[in-house]
Amino acid sequence: MSLPLDHAHTHVCGESEFVDDRPVMRNELFCDVFFSTRAHALIKRIDFTEALAMPGVVAIFTGRDFHDNMWGTIFRDQPLLATDKVSYAGEGIAIIVAETLETAQRAKHKIVIEYTDLAAVLSISEARKQNSFIADARTIERGNVDEVMKNATHTLEGMITIQGHDHFYLESQVSIAYPLEDGQIEIHSSSQHPTETQHVVAHALGLPVKDVVCQVKRMGGGFGGKESQAAPFAAMAALAAMKLKRPVRICLTKDDDMIMTGKRNPFENEYKVAFDQDGRIEALDIKLFSDAGAYADLSTSIMERAMLHSDNSYFIPHMRVVGQVCKTNHHSHTAFRGFGGPKGVATVEKIIEEIGHYLKKDPVEIRRLNLYSDTDGRNVTHYGQLVKNNCLERLVTELEKKCDYKKRRADIVKYNQEEHQHVRGMSLTTVKFGISFTTRFLNQGNALVIIHNDGTLQIATGATEMGQGVNTKISEMVTTELGLPRNAARVMPTRTDKNANTSPTAASSGTDINGAAALLATRKIKKRLSELALKLLDIPKEKWASKTAGLGTQPEVELDDPYLNENDPNAGTIWETGRATYFGIEFKDGWVFHPNHLDKKIEFKYLVLEAYLNRVSLSDYAFYKIPGIEFNKLTGRGDAFLYFTQGAACSEVNLNRHTGEVKVLRTDILMDLGRPVNEDLDLGQISGAFIQGLGWVTTENLFYNDQGLLLSHAPSTYKIPNVQDVPREFNIELLENDENYSNVRGTKAVGEPPLLLGISAWTAVNNALTYLPRYMAEYPQIRIPATNENVLRAMMPEKFKAWE
Repeated sequence: MSLPLDHAHTHVCGESEFVDDRPVMRNELFCDVFFSTRAHALIKRIDFTEALAMPGVVAIFTGRDFHDNMWGTIFRDQPLLATDKVSYAGEGIAIIVAETLETAQRAKHKIVIEYTDLAAVLSISEARKQNSFIADARTIERGNVDEVMKNATHTLEGMITIQGHDHFYLESQVSIAYPLEDGQIEIHSSSQHPTETQHVVAHALGLPVKDVVCQVKRMGGGFGGKESQAAPFAAMAALAAMKLKRPVRICLTKDDDMIMTGKRNPFENEYKVAFDQDGRIEALDIKLFSDAGAYADLSTSIMERAMLHSDNSYFIPHMRVVGQVCKTNHHSHTAFRGFGGPKGVATVEKIIEEIGHYLKKDPVEIRRLNLYSDTDGRNVTHYGQLVKNNCLERLVTELEKKCDYKKRRADIVKYNQEEHQHVRGMSLTTVKFGISFTTRFLNQGNALVIIHNDGTLQIATGATEMGQGVNTKISEMVTTELGLPRNAARVMPTRTDKNANTSPTAASSGTDINGAAALLATRKIKKRLSELALKLLDIPKEKWASKTAGLGTQPEVELDDPYLNENDPNAGTIWETGRATYFGIEFKDGWVFHPNHLDKKIEFKYLVLEAYLNRVSLSDYAFYKIPGIEFNKLTGRGDAFLYFTQGAACSEVNLNRHTGEVKVLRTDILMDLGRPVNEDLDLGQISGAFIQGLGWVTTENLFYNDQGLLLSHAPSTYKIPNVQDVPREFNIELLENDENYSNVRGTKAVGEPPLLLGISAWTAVNNALTYLPRYMAEYPQIRIPATNENVLRAMMPEKFKAWE
């Protein structure tokens, strides 16, 4: 049985400290953000007089108060606070600083502002008409798509509309800025990227980076929404703190957070596919169009991942993917669990279903026929990467048996032929998710490991904990290496003065990168301790330093080979255990020994004491960079990922013919996670990610007014999944896979890939609709999300014409 999350007990008791739980200091101030309600407008006039006159209001700051008002993760194109023009509804214009949060919130309603409206772009189609784009279109291509299309036996073309998706983390954007001596600033932020938060604050205030420290203890959820967009709120608090010489706290309400922050990018994807009579895909031409919002944020990288995942699990010999990011007047969309992957995968999974419907074959047959395979050269992606450790055929075959697919399909056909007020459908989809940042320089991390004299450890890495258990996994990896119980180690809050120049905890790579760095640091110490233990075998205990160091009567033990320089976390390990051994010394159950001298065991904590007294270093730092990432963004060719996490899910749904209500009756998931560090945590991540993906494709619907202002900005109007939406029968199993040699300890990342299996519920909804007479010939065109209303519209479109 796996150990629980390292802070599960403090979570349950309500003792875990999040940013806004930090005690309020005696002179602390609170700030709130005044934001635009217009999509695109010039600021004609703004008057703070009445707001400033309110008792308790200390100051109001605008973008002109920053040393540098511009920021951006890829392109520095976005103001921290709009000054002369607003580009989306929800864009910050001013921050109000007051003695209490309630005062700041009331004061912002006293601000008088007048706008001169400008033409706004509020859809992808309008952006395309006006050539409103961010960056140039990109193409990844292999083979001769046009020629194959001309000579194809069958072709289909269509489009898929994918709406946005709110992160709905339980802890809103929050930061506290503490002014320190000599002009320094310390930031406590709910951020997935402390380094970026540190840098944005420093640039905004005109400070050298050395004078800003950012700490992240934990987040109450992130899901990508705090990868880039935590930084500007930290800068706002820091500006007020620096100007007023007092601590300043900013904590958005849920409503304001949803209105101001970006979502999963909406996409509109067009496609044309060529295939033979069996359903084997011969060519695929896809055009992806995304809504970035008003500024670039991470949208170009999100588009890149969508392009790289438009094949999903299927070998397509002739393939062209074109991606264009559109500039609109919505809030700037940003990273979300899966990044661009879900949009590419949803597109090709729809295509597979549509081919099956066209050929009157079960879509599972089409999937099996097109899967990447190690035979006939069908194991190279459209961007030229070899698919190693390919488990896709095993996953589909085993899941089909485990979930009794064929019998249930026959039962569904029979059920739908009878007279019911419901119709049922089922779909089995797959995922092949690339693990690593596609931007090569982000694939690096560092760690500091300290062993104290009592044998306990402190670990500091660049990873940020947001409930996913990255600290738990890193702690387990380190303590297992030293043969210690997990409670012997504590993972410290992430701080930029301990771990600098870190990458965001994103791309499902937090454990891969930071866990590898922590292991490398641990092994440097372990090697020294191993050599010391070997030398102590030849020294009588009464002459050990613990007995003589104070007197200085014995020479110190000098190590002959105290250094270790290694970037491979699997180097020197026994593959079965994942642990490294030096000088034949073993670490097990809190003891250190040589197998040939079991009578001379030494307890770990006493070996540590001997090391200290012999002036052997008990702390070390290590740096790790993921090898082999050689993807050329200009040519669209190369190895974009270290490896692929793979999985399959089968979902069965029930649709109410009169209300459109969607119920997921059963979901079976089979996931390849290599050798899990903590299996129970991984099972939790699979179930949570799937349910979040299920919400994206079935219930979570964003509504905007004619100015692009979000109207569904609370759980009363934005429906995240609840317990009634979870599959009535929910089965999750892990595939046995001991051969992921490319990653630390043979494990595979779990954070994002299972979310894409939620697509199985959406394709199952489509499958159910195909049993209706109106869709016997034509495949349904239902957008994501397939809400009850959208399903009902698809069932009886003629009844909705009056409202179109």
